[in-house]
Amino acid sequence: MPPPPYLGEFEQQVLLVIVRLGAEAFGPDIGRELEARAGRRVSRGALYTTFDRLEDKGLLRFKTIPGTEARDGLPRRLYSVTAAGLAALRAARDVVRRLYPDQAKFKKEEQRRFEIVEAHWDVPLNELDLSARK
Repeated sequence: MPPPPYLGEFEQQVLLVIVRLGAEAFGPDIGRELEARAGRRVSRGALYTTFDRLEDKGLLRFKTIPGTEARDGLPRRLYSVTAAGLAALRAARDVVRRLYPDQAKFKKEEQRRFEIVEAHWDVPLNELDLSARK
């Protein structure tokens, strides 16, 4: 089985929002959720271009449903993440986990650095006269 396709940061965020919204993942709602949860505004063009790219990668699909009176009956697209999209999200999550340091080792090293600083807190520092430098 080939490895899942690479996901950019924004692609990951879009897929995660669609998973979060579930059966109510419409384009405008996805944009609002990205703004609320990720703290980023996104243009419609960027959002729909990303939808197309994710669909081309086989990570996203949509179905057209009838529109409401508020949209004068214009159809709406309901987005969902495919199994391949979920696999790509898991793979991206696993990469991030591997990049983060081992927390137990990290805390031990931080404690050691703190102990070194604390043991030498009284070492005098020489002041430098920076005004004399050219």
